Amino acid sequence: MVTKKLKAFRRQGMQISLDDFGTGYSSLSYLKKFNIDYLKIDRAFVSHLTDGSDDMALCEAIIVMAHKLGIKVIAEGIETEEQRRLLVSAGCDYGQGYLFSRPISAEKLDEFLSANARFNAV
Repeated sequence: MVTKKLKAFRRQGMQISLDDFGTGYSSLSYLKKFNIDYLKIDRAFVSHLTDGSDDMALCEAIIVMAHKLGIKVIAEGIETEEQRRLLVSAGCDYGQGYLFSRPISAEKLDEFLSANARFNAV
């Protein structure tokens, strides 16, 4: 049932993201079972990210694995410049978190993107 719905979304031009990877119900088997475009590293691995930490090793492994499968990587919960720097050095494709912006309304999005072009990549 899920596979049929995901295929229907894809036919309509939508891309598929696997959220909260590494925790809860996110499973490696989903990477084989579904045609995933983006994998989102759960904030639990990013929140205490430091150079040489276990969290850094896990993020690097997730990024390499995803890229070998042709999947782009988004890191959730980036709050510091150091976290951003470490993720960029590990090859992370995209990031989201308070470092870039607190949640904003759709009306403010264009204004925000124009004023903050430096945040268009991790």
